[in-house]
Amino acid sequence: MSPEFFAVSAVIIAAMAFDYTNGFHDAANAIATSISTRALTPRIALAMAAVGNFIGAHLGGDVAKTVGDGLVKLELGIPSLAVVFAGVVGAVTWNVITWWFGLPSSSSHALFGGLVGATLVAGPALGEVQWRTIVDKVLIPMVASPFVGFLLGFIVMVAIMWIFRRGNPGKLNRGFRIAQTISAALMSLGHGIQDAAKTMGIVVLALYTGGFQDNATHIPWWVYITTATMLAAGTYSGGWRIIRTLGRKIIDLGPAEGFAAETVASSVLFFNAYVLHAPISTTHTITSAIMGVGATKRLNAVRWNVAGNIVIAWVTTFPAAGLIACAYYFLVRPLFT
Repeated sequence: MSPEFFAVSAVIIAAMAFDYTNGFHDAANAIATSISTRALTPRIALAMAAVGNFIGAHLGGDVAKTVGDGLVKLELGIPSLAVVFAGVVGAVTWNVITWWFGLPSSSSHALFGGLVGATLVAGPALGEVQWRTIVDKVLIPMVASPFVGFLLGFIVMVAIMWIFRRGNPGKLNRGFRIAQTISAALMSLGHGIQDAAKTMGIVVLALYTGGFQDNATHIPWWVYITTATMLAAGTYSGGWRIIRTLGRKIIDLGPAEGFAAETVASSVLFFNAYVLHAPISTTHTITSAIMGVGATKRLNAVRWNVAGNIVIAWVTTFPAAGLIACAYYFLVRPLFT
């Protein structure tokens, strides 16, 4: 077997490890609100999230093309695969660190930061960062999506409170728990469309850079299946530390609040995937929607100290994963020659 085969295989294995950590790290995005409001039992919620992620992974081709061909340009050959490998392992490391502390940081931005950091340290001889795409498809959505999620969460929750202002609380809670089954399923589907696509983009980038395909945007069928399966498996394993943060520590969620937050977040995910083709963070979107929903009660209903820690994790994820990836690049570079 050729050295190119082993190098590409190493990158694909690292990408699948990232995909798995993405699943258990971001499982909270889809099901934390449903669990906290008792709309779904934990295992049923996780199983539904896994199925939604598996299906969604097959629908995210446009996002995958943005990741695989738009963020960095690498020279063909084994040395460039060291860049991809270091970027992915840097993202995995940051996912594990933030999972340990129960912080719902963005796996997406960890991956982007790792890839950009490794490309920069490798230098122009191996690749260059496509800063226009980074700004348009990563940085602007990174800043805008939390504001949009917060504002829409607030508006939708106000509308629900006004429409059902004369309703029976007990009946409304039962009704919204049923409705949360649908909103949580949509959230799981949106997460699969967004997050599995990012791993697919990395695999395609490795295949192209290693010379195993002559197209930087074509996604082989087995990449869909493998990526979807690993994401679903990671999701089903659960990420209980982050589930507790999202579902209980930011605000005390009721069924109506959970439904509003999930509906807003999934809508934003679908819009960005199919209209803007932008790989946005599911973590930023659902967390900001939860904050917006909670602010309709009263501003101090949101535990802003917890929210502040989450925002710090958001801001530091991109550069932190990039720095970790830089260190990994120097370690693995001698192996990719």
